Amino acid sequence: MKEMIKSTNDLYRMLDARFRKPQDFWDPFYSEREKPVPFFENKPDENLVSYVEQGIVEPGKALELGCGPGRNAIYLSALGFEVYACDISETAVAWAKERAAERKVSIRFECKSIFELDVQPEYDLVYDSGCLHHLLPHQRIQYLELLDNALKPGGYFGLTCFAPGFGGLGGPDHDMTDWEVYETGTMRGGLSFTREKLDYLLLDSFDNVEFRSMAEQKSTKAFGVPFLWTSLWRKKGS
Repeated sequence: MKEMIKSTNDLYRMLDARFRKPQDFWDPFYSEREKPVPFFENKPDENLVSYVEQGIVEPGKALELGCGPGRNAIYLSALGFEVYACDISETAVAWAKERAAERKVSIRFECKSIFELDVQPEYDLVYDSGCLHHLLPHQRIQYLELLDNALKPGGYFGLTCFAPGFGGLGGPDHDMTDWEVYETGTMRGGLSFTREKLDYLLLDSFDNVEFRSMAEQKSTKAFGVPFLWTSLWRKKGS
């Protein structure tokens, strides 16, 4: 029934409706490919490269959440990973498919919300480079369920997200609480996370393998900016 709450899904839909649809921002954002946006370059995250080069993460099945123009998915596929990557922006996914074709790598790209994914616990790696910090606070409940549903026991979850003191894409410095998001009706370009907040979200289901600031990269084959956290987590279980 319209505008009546009976289930948690009804509650989620009501809360979602208070904010703009993410496609309304991301499709125009990715349509201007010549903008000087650092993560538009077709280079993988430096932390992801380090996980592979150290032998922590080995080729297997990988799922990327919010893949954008495909730079990390392409890197993984070229190394022999079987990659499934999704993004809510049709513009981003179209660009990612073009890049994959140019690199001659095979990746399953789909344009859909991560909350529409039908996954089984078969993935060795789930990777998120900038998706979590653009989710509304209530969406983290479904996000954590998605991680549990997708990852094998012992599988790895790699994450990059805004550290405190950075206000998102051009926004002011801020460190909003979840309560403030709903009081003000905005996330001001993205939410930052302290180490304590990420531990609170993840340590029930994951062991932490590494947690650090992203290493800044200049004129290299990898992407790195110092205002992001990078972290690697291992799903509990054998």
